[in-house]
Amino acid sequence: MALDFTALEELNVIKTASIHQVPKDGSELPLMEAFYTIQGEGGNTGTAAYFIRLGGCDVGCHWCDVKESWDAEAHPLTPIESIVETAAAYPGKAVVITGGEPLLYNLGPLTEQLQARGIKTYIETSGAYPISGSWDWVCLSPKKFKQPDPSVYPFAHELKVIIFNKSDFKWAEEHAASVGEHCKLYLQPEWSKAAEMTPLIVEYVKNNPKWRVSLQTHKYMDIP
Repeated sequence: MALDFTALEELNVIKTASIHQVPKDGSELPLMEAFYTIQGEGGNTGTAAYFIRLGGCDVGCHWCDVKESWDAEAHPLTPIESIVETAAAYPGKAVVITGGEPLLYNLGPLTEQLQARGIKTYIETSGAYPISGSWDWVCLSPKKFKQPDPSVYPFAHELKVIIFNKSDFKWAEEHAASVGEHCKLYLQPEWSKAAEMTPLIVEYVKNNPKWRVSLQTHKYMDIP
């Protein structure tokens, strides 16, 4: 089941909007896509989850594999009630809010409604903006292009650092020093550099066992 954006547009139910036009009360959000799949990376790998990808991002990672999410105006401004109703139809009761950069928006109302339906709320964020919403799991994946807001670190259940080159190991340690002691630490090769970086990550984790290896297993399985 998926939201039929074309039909909704014909009924004038939804419209696109820039980041600055998204309602501050969180009642509507620019929805790029939503789909039910298997979590492919990080601490919840292998579990069923409904993904909600929001449009809008100003972090600008050059290796981003969803650059089409950057422009909020390219995606329909969607009532959160519609988003929640569709998510609740699936048997897996975990939702991952991702982007883009989801913390551009007020996520309090969305997470409140999801949790009221017995759905766990997860977020994947660069941490570039302060936390909003109520979360069962926060994956902090900091990017060099726009450093995390310091207030986000204590909320992180998982620190997932993308390794694009050798200098990223030092950068990963700098962020590991800022998260809580119970935060799980992951190093993940950037997909286009996986063949080159994965052996280096394996050796690094062997020598620094506080870290774990994360892989984009959904890409190996050829699923969304």
